[in-house]
Amino acid sequence: MPSKKSKQAAPPAPTPRRARIPKSNTDNAPVFETFGDIRGPRVKKKRGKGVPAIQQKKMAFGDSDGSVSWRVLRIMSEYVDGFEFLSKLERIVTIFGSARFSPDNPYYHKARALAHRLSQEGYTILTGGGPGIMEAANRGAFDADGKSVGLNIELPLEQEFNPYVKQGIGFHYFMSRKFMLDYSALAYVFFPGGFGTLDELFTISTLIQTGKADRDIPIVLIGREFWTPLFDWVQAAHIAKWHTISPDDMKIWRLTDDLDQAVKWICEEC
Repeated sequence: MPSKKSKQAAPPAPTPRRARIPKSNTDNAPVFETFGDIRGPRVKKKRGKGVPAIQQKKMAFGDSDGSVSWRVLRIMSEYVDGFEFLSKLERIVTIFGSARFSPDNPYYHKARALAHRLSQEGYTILTGGGPGIMEAANRGAFDADGKSVGLNIELPLEQEFNPYVKQGIGFHYFMSRKFMLDYSALAYVFFPGGFGTLDELFTISTLIQTGKADRDIPIVLIGREFWTPLFDWVQAAHIAKWHTISPDDMKIWRLTDDLDQAVKWICEEC
């Protein structure tokens, strides 16, 4: 009689295992101030209460009220309004420079004269809409019965449109206003100025250097006395010593005191 095969117990099913995710050592990790980090925002102790990182200080674009979603929508609306506004303008030349120069400053007179001549050539003069060089450029276009446009910015110390702006739009955020000043210009003219002027100069120069903007877009710097030390520093430090930029990158800038030369550069290439 054949023996019955003994029933063997089935091996136990393997216990499902979850992948072990090692804990990150965040002792030396940087504190992220941006929204959307894959880790939860680190919390700093402040008087015994936890404050989310995104609320620890005023954001870079200067908003301290409202939710993050509301800010994003407001930023988007400024870009939409800005694009719609600029779409109606043609042959734009953007002029930058200090807001602190009074009408008796020599560069105020030069900015006014240059904008007047460019307006006569059919260009739209675009500025930040405020005082100083911006006012001078808008004034020159206004005197020539040309298109005088300003993109203003809300500041803690209120900045109003200068009286020579014919068309204008206001912005709450520097980043959207800055983009619109740069976006559709055929040429850029820089008079002496401060941090804002330098910020615009290096932003536009980087766009051209990296191929995000056409290399033949004229960047004209007016004022040898003011700009020559910057040229010398870039040449000595960035090119000769540290090699952080190439010699050809200096060709992005065109320096002159001659308004005839500036007009010629712009008219020939735009």
